[in-house]
Amino acid sequence: MVLPVHDVNPVRRTPVVTYLLIAVNVVVFLLSPIASTVTGSGSAASQCSQLAFLDHWAAKPVEVIGNDPETQVVTGAVGTDGQGRTGCLVGAPTYDMPPVLSVLTAMFLHGGWLHLLGNMLFLYVFGNNVEDRLGRLRFLAFYLVCGYAATYGFAAVSPSADTPLVGASGAIAGVLGAYLVLFPRARVWSLLTFLFFLPVRLPAWAVLGSWFVLQALYSAGAGITDATGGGGVAYLAHVVGFVVGALLVWRLRGPGRDRRPAPQPGPYAPR
Repeated sequence: MVLPVHDVNPVRRTPVVTYLLIAVNVVVFLLSPIASTVTGSGSAASQCSQLAFLDHWAAKPVEVIGNDPETQVVTGAVGTDGQGRTGCLVGAPTYDMPPVLSVLTAMFLHGGWLHLLGNMLFLYVFGNNVEDRLGRLRFLAFYLVCGYAATYGFAAVSPSADTPLVGASGAIAGVLGAYLVLFPRARVWSLLTFLFFLPVRLPAWAVLGSWFVLQALYSAGAGITDATGGGGVAYLAHVVGFVVGALLVWRLRGPGRDRRPAPQPGPYAPR
């Protein structure tokens, strides 16, 4: 696996939106019950609280594909059945969450520290340059569109799946696709994680191209039992987000970074 850690591709302005997205993702994770579960609280109450949180805020393909929310969800309370078995109580939802909105909220949820940190690393390395080229507002719109496309693309292939989808991976995959189109020859310092960590500097097309091929193979079921979910990872959503991001930025891209207006002569400049 190639793990990017830094690109040699300076920006012209501070990537405010990229930093803001990273901050929001981290804060939401820390405030969610998922963080407390990961840090050691594995009681039945905490697990039911986590499931109720995901039922409320995560996106489920079965709901998203028809914009039809489920009528029975986990309430967060713990109960015991007639045989003494403990489980989470289920009931009618006490909130009104349209599935189309849950796609947005799910982009800011993560299933654990590794999930969060991995996504934020990719966004930090590649998001700043894409934001620099598109502009802040267009980059934010681009990011959200890619996230929506990734979720709906996955739901279209697995319309009956009821496993919650969480994470910024689909939107970030769109950023990776955009970076590959805009800066294919930019140099990226990466770690080759094969038995040991070997730092190498590779062109972006090699780093991102290999990442995309790996996601495509996993989503096609190459050595994976669950082809679309990939044992807990929605690889197909990554593929869709990447392709949509590459196609969108092909239309949205502005002039290249080197095509800048010539400097105007000052009062003491030679004419």
